[in-house]
Amino acid sequence: MSDRQKHTAPPNASAQAPPDYRFLPSAACPPNLPHGRVAIAEMANAFGVTHRTLHFYEEKGLIASSRIGLMRVYHTTDIMRMSVINACREAGMPVAVIQELMTDLCRSTSQQEADAVFNAALASRKRELTSEISTLHRQLQQVAELLDRGTSKDDTPLNDNQHEHALSEQERRCLALMAEGLSTQRLARALDLGDDEAKSIEIAIIAKLSANNRFQAIAKAVLLGIVHV
Repeated sequence: MSDRQKHTAPPNASAQAPPDYRFLPSAACPPNLPHGRVAIAEMANAFGVTHRTLHFYEEKGLIASSRIGLMRVYHTTDIMRMSVINACREAGMPVAVIQELMTDLCRSTSQQEADAVFNAALASRKRELTSEISTLHRQLQQVAELLDRGTSKDDTPLNDNQHEHALSEQERRCLALMAEGLSTQRLARALDLGDDEAKSIEIAIIAKLSANNRFQAIAKAVLLGIVHV
């Protein structure tokens, strides 16, 4: 371990501490977190992850914890790092990519440079998602065409817009945010709803679009032209 790592390692840390980050991009921290050190249970609840996930991030050197007795606690800097990491995970970035991103952020010499590094990573992920949606769109069209060959005249065609008319204004807003990649938690905050209420709206959208999950619902909405990406 280098002198720098020895200096930055918190007492009783369970894993090697991540390097110092002088500049981090702006990522929304969960509301209502207490000031100062945060217990692992509060940290997990705030970010909607498990204790094991936090342990995993520590093992990967992304965050660090110290201890008060037997309890793991996290400092403000760890919460800020976790906010960036969680935003990346909600966007579907692999852990290896997040590790590379955090390494680049650690090397940033200004806030402007850190923001540019983060925005470049998000732009890359957006291109990947757009490509995936395009591929899924083509696959859905192929499946629809194969199904249409065996559809009777009495069956309702896929593109009759009945699903769009069945969605309420709030559901359409929710669906648009889902298509942007927002998790249920972030969607609830964006719409000023409780997590349970947001989840109920998601379930209603999935049912109305005859989908099995939120991803299929988004893909079908894109195919039907209800939302655009």
